[in-house]
Amino acid sequence: VQLQASGGGLVQSGGSLRLSCAASGSIFRIYNMAWYRQAPGKERELVARPTSDGTTNYADPVKGRFAISRDNAKNSVSLQMNSLKPEDTAVYYCNADGVLTPWRRFNSWGQGTLVTVSS
Repeated sequence: VQLQASGGGLVQSGGSLRLSCAASGSIFRIYNMAWYRQAPGKERELVARPTSDGTTNYADPVKGRFAISRDNAKNSVSLQMNSLKPEDTAVYYCNADGVLTPWRRFNSWGQGTLVTVSS
């Protein structure tokens, strides 16, 4: 499975960006798609992840500013980021897990897309 992320870039504080990630390969079903980020010198952390009950887990620092959306038909996930802050600067990674054809579980990461927020 390949995950192709796009949409990162340089934006001023208060601005917006939209990240997209599309999965390709012999995919039978994707169970979960999520966004993570890793800031310089820090560990990778979860940003947003829809749950099986229809809700979404957001990291506390992004609640109310970021919104994740998933297109099951296109095996894709997006992250709308508004009111960006310098502390949002990081490499953003998409993650997906599911089942391939023939049956085999997978858990894959995208290559990462850099988001830089200037003050």
